[in-house]
Amino acid sequence: MRDRVSPEEWQTRVDLAACYRLVHHYRMDDLVYNHISARVPGEEGHFLINAYGMTYDEITASSLVKIDFDGKIVQDSGTGYGINHAGFVIHSAVHRARHDVACVIHTHTPAGMAVSAMDCGLLPLTQNAMFFSSVGMHAYEGPAVDLDEQKRLVADLGDRVAMILKNHGLLAVGATIPEAFITMYWFDRACQAQVAALATKCSLPDPKTIKTTNDRYKPGQRRKIGELEWAGLLRLLERRYPGFRD
Repeated sequence: MRDRVSPEEWQTRVDLAACYRLVHHYRMDDLVYNHISARVPGEEGHFLINAYGMTYDEITASSLVKIDFDGKIVQDSGTGYGINHAGFVIHSAVHRARHDVACVIHTHTPAGMAVSAMDCGLLPLTQNAMFFSSVGMHAYEGPAVDLDEQKRLVADLGDRVAMILKNHGLLAVGATIPEAFITMYWFDRACQAQVAALATKCSLPDPKTIKTTNDRYKPGQRRKIGELEWAGLLRLLERRYPGFRD
């Protein structure tokens, strides 16, 4: 596959395969279900997604499938698997509507599903949760296979980086693959903490502290999300899950 794509696409494939392995490592995967996608550099309307049937810990740069916004396979990977139709519906909607987004991650973690069933949504109980100035909320319409749902999904996401799919799971986006992964990692950790905290007597920080914390996470206040973390995470993969670059 490396000889059949541009250097820019190959790097995106490596980073996306790494993202799949990291989602597995941090126990945010769900058998062969869910999906992570990345826009193909220099190819408008094309994005990469997993072959439907492979577990996240076996995804490689070469096994990813290139599809277009209409769900048609542009470049198969020879795995013998197709793609998840729900993955196409969700991811093509976001990539088509949000040109600032390079990567989309959707998960069904226990904590994410638990918070998705709460009418309160994500509460600013922890520093991780206070990273998010606003989290979208999309009502459950059943498995995401209806193209008509796309307009409601992107409207509910708006310009945010995270959204709760009610009674379903979580969705996070990023301008880069590292940024999307770190955003989802913090999102899921915030949900884990919320589920644990609500089982006890807990309290919210005062509104001024919540705003101050969120302001300090905004662009320009700190280094870009993923810049510091990604190199270390790739070293972790090289030790624990070698082969993602194949």
